[in-house]
Amino acid sequence: MTTRDESGGHWPGEFRFRPMTQADAEEIASWRYPGEYSFYNWTSDPGDLAELLDPHARSDEYVAVSCEERTLIGFFQYKHPHGTRLEIGLGLHPSWTGQGLGESFLEAGLDYARRSFAPEEFTVSVVGFNRRAIIVYERAGFETVRSFNHRTNGRDWEFIEMRRPA
Repeated sequence: MTTRDESGGHWPGEFRFRPMTQADAEEIASWRYPGEYSFYNWTSDPGDLAELLDPHARSDEYVAVSCEERTLIGFFQYKHPHGTRLEIGLGLHPSWTGQGLGESFLEAGLDYARRSFAPEEFTVSVVGFNRRAIIVYERAGFETVRSFNHRTNGRDWEFIEMRRPA
C-alpha cells in the first residue's frame, strides 16, 4: 500500500508497530535534528538518553515504527498505559520531519494505542516553540489544556499540554 501524504509526496508503505529492540533504541539515539529542532536530539538530555538505551527503564512503553521495508522511521512512547488517560510521546526520523507525514503518523499511533490500551483520553506535551507539531496535534483534535515550565536539556522550557478523547 502506498500512502499519499498532504505535501504530495509518497510514503512507501504502511506503518508497522513492533516492540522496540535495543538496536532500534541505539539507532534512534543517533538521530540528529537540524536547527532549533536539535532540542529533540537524545544527547541533549542525558536522563532521557539513559532511559531510552536501558531496556529495563524503556520497558514496554516504547514502540518502534517501521515501513514495509522494515526501515525504522519513528517511535511512540505510551506512558501509563493502564489508566484511563494515556500520555503519548513520539518522534519521526529527521529525514521525514516537515514532509507532511505528521498527521498520518500520529493517527496511526493513536489507532495502535486504542487497540492496545483502550484509553478514554490521550494527552501529549510539546515544547512551546514547536509550532509544526502543535498544528499537527490541533488538526488531530487535541486542545491545549495548560502551559507549564519543565527543566530539560539543561534549562527551563515552556511546554504545552494538549488532550483529546480517544
